Amino acid sequence: MKQVKISEAVVRRLPIYLRYLNELSLSDVQTVSSQDLGEKLDLNPAQIRKDLAYFGEFGRKGVGYNVGYLIEKIRQILKLDRPLHVALVGTGNLGRALCNYNMYLKDNMKITSVFDADPSKEGIVINNLTVEPMSKLPQVVREKEISIGIITVPAAEAQNVADRFVEAGVRAILNFAPTVIRTPEDVRIHHADFTSELLSLAYYMNHEDEMDERNSES
Repeated sequence: MKQVKISEAVVRRLPIYLRYLNELSLSDVQTVSSQDLGEKLDLNPAQIRKDLAYFGEFGRKGVGYNVGYLIEKIRQILKLDRPLHVALVGTGNLGRALCNYNMYLKDNMKITSVFDADPSKEGIVINNLTVEPMSKLPQVVREKEISIGIITVPAAEAQNVADRFVEAGVRAILNFAPTVIRTPEDVRIHHADFTSELLSLAYYMNHEDEMDERNSES
């Protein structure tokens, strides 16, 4: 049987479903319909059903989805049913914030190692994580079986850090530096560019103001 390729958009929606399902579970909600999910998440219920159907039949017609069971299945799909160790490079304000947020994560994916090229930061403890020198990155990645790297360094240093991650065997990278970095085809990279997002919001704000002015003049 030919394997169906799952689009990136579908994969990106799964964590959104999981987050809301976890909220329902905390409220002791046992079942939820695609209609309820759609209304809460501002998504088309048919799209939700289609997304989940790529991975199996999880719901019952007229009943909906069992919340606990669907949480378990989505966690399996996202590989959150097993430990996923993450390494972070760059202990500036953003890097520190991510390390501190780490304590609130309840899934198996957590930052387990932190690195910085600044010798003065070596040995500093951030939320029980000790900052280590970049020279130890290959050894730690291997020993802790780290598969994901996070980059929170200035743009000029980002490509070098990405190269170090790739050489160490990291298979996926989340880049917060405001620059495009290149990796081999077998290494997945996602960019989280705050600046671009803010600039795009500025456009829409200005666009809406212009539309209001035109409407008031007409």
